[in-house]
Formats: sequence, C-alpha cells, structure tokens
Amino acid sequence: MIGKATRDFILSHRNDDIRQLALLGVDTDGVDMKVALEQIAGWKTARRKLPLWADTEGIVYPSRLSMEQCSGEAAARYKQVVIRRLTGGQRGVLYDLTGGAGVDFSFMAPLFGRAVYVERQEHLCGIAQTNMPLLGLTKADIVCADAIDYLSTADHATLIYLDPARRDADGRRTYAITDCSPDVLSLRDMLLAKADIVVLKLSPMLDVSKTIADLNKGMVDGDVREVHIVATVNECKELLVVLSAEGDAPLRIFCSNDDSVFTYDYRETAMTVPGSEGLSPTPGMWLYEPCASVMKAGCFGVLCRRFGVSAIDNNSHLFVSGEPVDDFPGRRFIITGISTMNKKELKVALNGVDRANIAVRNFPLTTDELRQRLRMKDGGDTYIFATTINGRHILLFTHKA
Repeated sequence: MIGKATRDFILSHRNDDIRQLALLGVDTDGVDMKVALEQIAGWKTARRKLPLWADTEGIVYPSRLSMEQCSGEAAARYKQVVIRRLTGGQRGVLYDLTGGAGVDFSFMAPLFGRAVYVERQEHLCGIAQTNMPLLGLTKADIVCADAIDYLSTADHATLIYLDPARRDADGRRTYAITDCSPDVLSLRDMLLAKADIVVLKLSPMLDVSKTIADLNKGMVDGDVREVHIVATVNECKELLVVLSAEGDAPLRIFCSNDDSVFTYDYRETAMTVPGSEGLSPTPGMWLYEPCASVMKAGCFGVLCRRFGVSAIDNNSHLFVSGEPVDDFPGRRFIITGISTMNKKELKVALNGVDRANIAVRNFPLTTDELRQRLRMKDGGDTYIFATTINGRHILLFTHKA
C-alpha cells in the first residue's frame, strides 16, 4: 500500500517536525509526501493515544479525523474487559458493523472464534487488511459493505458492536442519538434479533437517563442492561450501552475512570436524595469532589447513602464528612478555611496565599473571572472551591488529602 521509498522516509523522519517536513516539497526522491506526512502525523498521535499500535512496525494510519475519532487504547482495553465478562469467555461470533479505524475491533476480536469487521469505506477496509495481521489477527474477516445491508443477511452473532458516526454530512459534530449514522434507534429491534448482546458506543455528551429511556422505548424495564460512562484522566470519553433481549437482570451503571470503577443499580437513583439542610462545612472536615464519570451519572444520592457523606448543597455536587472515606470515587481534600466574598473575610483567608487551583461549582463567576477577582496565580498546594451553600456564595480553602 505504501512504497518502499515512502516507508523509509517515514521511519527516518517520524520524530521530525511535520511543518518543517512539509516544506521539502510535494515529492522528494520518489517519496509520496502527502502519504508520508499523514503517516507521520498518525504515528505521533498513536504514541500518545495508541502505544500498542505505535510500537507495531508496518501499521498504516487512517486520516487525521479518523485518528481523532477512534478510541484510545485505555478505552479499547476497558471494552475488552467488559466484553470478556459479558460473553463469559465463550469463543463466539463478533460483528463490528462500524469498523472505522479498527482500534476497538483489534482489541475485541481476540476474544472470539470468528470476528467480522464491516466498513463501507473501501480505503479503511484496505487499511484494516494491512493492520489486523500485524496485530496478530490473521483470521479476521474484513468486509466492505453497508452495515444495514450486511446485518440483514448475516447469521446470528454472539455480540454486535456499533460505533455510529457522530458527524453530519458537513463534518460537524452531532450529539443527539437520533442524529447518529446508522440510526441505532430504528435498528434496535433488528440488532437484538441478530445477536445475544449488542454494545453501542455513543457520545459522552448524551444525557444518560434520556439515552436509557430512548433505547428502552420509554419502558421502565427494557433491554438496556448496562451503561458504562468511560473516562480517561478524569475526562469522559464515551458512553457504552449494553443491550440484550435475554435475561431480566436490573440495569447497572458503571462509572469508569482509568483503573477505578464505581457501579450501582440504576433504580437507586430514584430514591430520595438525603437533604443537606443546616449543614455547615467547617475547617477540619473532609471535602469530596466526584470524578467526571460519576458527575456525569448524577448519582449523588447514591454517593450519600453508600459512603455516608453529605451534600453541602443540592446543586453544588460537593460532599463533606467528619471522617475520611478512603474509597470515595473522586478526589479528597481537607478543608482549611472558609470565606464569603466579603472583602475583609477574603483578606484574612488569602493571607500568605498567592497561587491556588480554583474550581467553581454552582457559582456566579467563571474560574477565570474568580481568579482575576482574587488576583491569584494558578497552581500551588491550595485548592479553592467556589460554591453556593443555602443561597450564600462561599469559598472553601482546602488541601489535597
């Protein structure tokens, strides 16, 4: 697929600055510079995002957009663990109906006796034909076809995986589940009829409760069995939704952040949230900030009941306790001081503090606006949480536990 001169150029220059390489010209000594620059850019992205691919010689990388959209290795490995558990280790059949760059497929396929990569774009199929054997998948089936056309004639599978496109015809991002292509809502029944398990990768921007309701067709109990909110380095990357027409296990939510996973029964969120009336955080108390995936789930009542913490206010999503909670899914801090926005109080609280990490939760100013107001540099050991408690704007001065 890539000529020897171009391949040698890529290997010799992949650590160089791409902008400088682009000045060498369109073609240099038989080198296809367009291809070379794309592959060097892809390898640089893979070093950060897909180290296994970056360390595998001969891998061909798709376009910059495909590399941006594909799963990172951490998220792909998380899927691998989830799917191994879902299938019980049986060597069944996998259909990846939206093969794309092939990252997720390359991590899922080893779990199955037969794995089929389906992709309608011919050039991506060609890349997969090259890459999969290099990654040890010598028997993977690469099929260039439309997902719906392939599904309509395919035999029953153990698991079907879809990562529908989340961009419109003009390349702009879309977030509504109804805007995905293919339309997973209209395909829902066919997917469930064709596989024991269906796994959907969706945008992390989607509302979790609405996504569940849409896929369950508005029913309280439906075919959605699990929802995984997958975060890497405390940034939500994707929603994984697991559907199955078999069994009647209660829906569970998994909040993943790197190696930590917090899980609960979805029905727990319907329980009354413990109130915070009269709660006054004081110096010496422990403050907790949920990780991004837990914050996305909105399971604040579950946190209070599970860990014995108290919400400082119904809309602030920060929690306190008198004693430390070791396994809270998020960051822990010790409150060292409390201040209102009153100038005199602030002067006392800020004495000796010229830099801090600032976060706002349910507060009328942005982080940058508050930093300017406080004339505070970024960084240091002090963490300031600006929030609202019982209608009063409060600054909580803390240090990481």
